[in-house]
Amino acid sequence: MPQTLRAAAILGPGSSAKTLEPFQRTSAASWTLGVPAGATICDAIVIFGGDGTIHRHLAQLVKLRLPVLVVPCGSGNDLARALHLHSMQNSLAAWREFASGANNTRTIDLGVITSVETRTATYYCCVGGVGLDGEIARRANRLPRWLRARGGYALCLPSAWLKFKAQPMKIVAADAKQSGVFIERSNQPTVVAAFANTPAYGGGMKIAPRAQLNDGLLDVCIVGEVAKGRLLRLFPSLYFGRHLDVPEVEYFQSDRLQIETEVPLEVYADGEYVCRTPIEVNVAPKALTVVVP
Repeated sequence: MPQTLRAAAILGPGSSAKTLEPFQRTSAASWTLGVPAGATICDAIVIFGGDGTIHRHLAQLVKLRLPVLVVPCGSGNDLARALHLHSMQNSLAAWREFASGANNTRTIDLGVITSVETRTATYYCCVGGVGLDGEIARRANRLPRWLRARGGYALCLPSAWLKFKAQPMKIVAADAKQSGVFIERSNQPTVVAAFANTPAYGGGMKIAPRAQLNDGLLDVCIVGEVAKGRLLRLFPSLYFGRHLDVPEVEYFQSDRLQIETEVPLEVYADGEYVCRTPIEVNVAPKALTVVVP
């Protein structure tokens, strides 16, 4: 590492140059604002924001192949939590170690969603989903940022569920336990199909409590048709990952899957709109280097 560390800061919504000041005081680094481009030379990127901010820059971050430090400043910070960066102080401590020459980095997987119609591929870091998940995310994105950060996902569930009907989905996935074997679920009414790289999404909902960032696999959680009242009663169990024993829930691991629906449905990942079904989903192993405590 050069004597003077060269860092780029990406400031997400709600962040400013003032947010960067503690990191500037911590080390003798030279700083630029924004994603490095052209002749700009950097040694690391510090991104101030939540999962949505990270999501919007993932394609560039993968190309740059630079260590990335996440500072949790967003309405949803599930990637930061998965990296044990629970606060700005955690990120600041990790930055101090990195700036002093410590090798406190690790590589993590990313998910990739590809639209079958356009062949456009989109990276995501946390969880992608189809079904009620997308309807809730769409409604949550309309809320003020401060409200989204205080349980916006949960607040949007009742109104979204009242209007949502389970949709027939065809899901075909490679079985991680048996090479060459596929898991197929044909046109069964489905409330949610989630494909997770991290255990949680939506600000702490543990939809995939067994997910790991570096195992080369996605954890797939499928919720079949559930009576409306029953789902609302079960919803709190998602925050503790206790839904896996529910009969309507299927859970398995795969490195690639396909999802088709009778009517095109919106696909969201990291809380952001991606495309509509049909889609293909796979893993990009060790696609991103991150700075960790």
